[in-house]
Amino acid sequence: MANGSAGQNGVTQVPSHSDGIPAALPAKTSAQKNVVKYLPSEYYQSFLSLVAKERKPSPIRSLFPLEATPGLISLLAGKPNATTFPLTSLQFTARSPTDPSQDISIKVTDEQLAEALQYGATSGNPSLVNWVYGLQEFSHGRKKGEGWRISIGSGSQDLIYKAVNAMVNPGDSVLVESPVYAGVIPMFQTLHCDQIEVATDSNGISSASLREILESWPSSKPKPKVLYTVPYGCNPTGMTATLERRKEVLALSREHDFIILEDDPYYYLYYGDAARPPSYFALELEEPEAGRVLRFDSLSKILSAGIRIGFVSGPDVLVQAMDSHTATANLQVSGLTQILTSSLLNQWGYEAFKIHTESVSSFYRKKRDVFEGALKRHLDGLAEWSTPEAGMFVWFKLLLSSNASSSDEGDSEAIIKTKAFEKGVLALPGTVFLPNGRKTAYVRASFSLLEEGDVDEAVRRLREAILEARSEALSTS
Repeated sequence: MANGSAGQNGVTQVPSHSDGIPAALPAKTSAQKNVVKYLPSEYYQSFLSLVAKERKPSPIRSLFPLEATPGLISLLAGKPNATTFPLTSLQFTARSPTDPSQDISIKVTDEQLAEALQYGATSGNPSLVNWVYGLQEFSHGRKKGEGWRISIGSGSQDLIYKAVNAMVNPGDSVLVESPVYAGVIPMFQTLHCDQIEVATDSNGISSASLREILESWPSSKPKPKVLYTVPYGCNPTGMTATLERRKEVLALSREHDFIILEDDPYYYLYYGDAARPPSYFALELEEPEAGRVLRFDSLSKILSAGIRIGFVSGPDVLVQAMDSHTATANLQVSGLTQILTSSLLNQWGYEAFKIHTESVSSFYRKKRDVFEGALKRHLDGLAEWSTPEAGMFVWFKLLLSSNASSSDEGDSEAIIKTKAFEKGVLALPGTVFLPNGRKTAYVRASFSLLEEGDVDEAVRRLREAILEARSEALSTS
């Protein structure tokens, strides 16, 4: 491809060399400033796993769209006859975002219910997919037709698993922020991946650590194709990546040619004092070309965990590879939960959705303040922590030695699994969030559910466990 070719809606594909690496782009003229350039489809071939390349399209589902051809009589799919379905109507109530004391009644139309009860599109119910497109424009400034698309999943965990399956081969090296969400570690472990830990701190993922890793990478070994990160309210640390860090990571993704897996279930649970920094998905509009971010959103934290609705936004080739996995594994997300979600969100609209999420984030900020207050009362001098700015977790370091000059920070696992549990409090030792399982003095605690009295008692019991461990260490030294 020698020159960039204009696509629909003024979107332009980025020229690439024969090896799929994008060629250098000329400086933007004033007429080009509003044109979004994106990487061509062939660029992503080297990012697909062998499994994704070998997986064939569903011979039935790939033909579903043809059933809408006027005058066509379809003998295609083994769809059950809807007259045998016992469900005849669906109506539910939900709290009003603008007045939580009031419930609003929402009725699913007969047409919507019929669609929900039958097999549907692999990528999601059209009504929900269209609403999500609008949400991504409302929240991130990303418009439909800019070289990316949407697919609905059974929660973001489902989608992340399918993305890893579509992009990572057994034995590959992968970049993961550390500490990292424990739920992705088994995904990479079962593929026998070399998990390269990128350091994090109170400002989120360390771009300096990432740069050092990539610039010292051995020439004889392929560089990682993906970086996994949770940029807001990181689970487990609660940290949010600063704007500067995000821009540096994006620049490194272009320089070293990797895709950012932006797992963002806490985006709408941001409650920091500063303005919420833009997502990677939004920031890549400022890059010379878009297409190096695969973004995962979840409704679990803001609508319902049990409803199991998440969505991925990213390059068409990668999302299509994930859809091919879905067509083989579970066909589609539950039509009923999709239509229930779609009916609610379309009833609300984007402004009401924003009001609801702001209410949810305010709720968790208060929960955080209660927990941090208990930490200050009971663990002052016995633990260290940074104040989380999003999410529902506090990541704190137990000071297991009274000797400030001791180089051995200790291991929280023994304390949390034995002494703390024996005293009636349960938390997670930090080692479960470290890809390579080394010991750590850190602990993750969730403050999402407990009332203030239980929080205070739990942290008080932790204090007793730490003091007991210190006393034992002192007696044996």
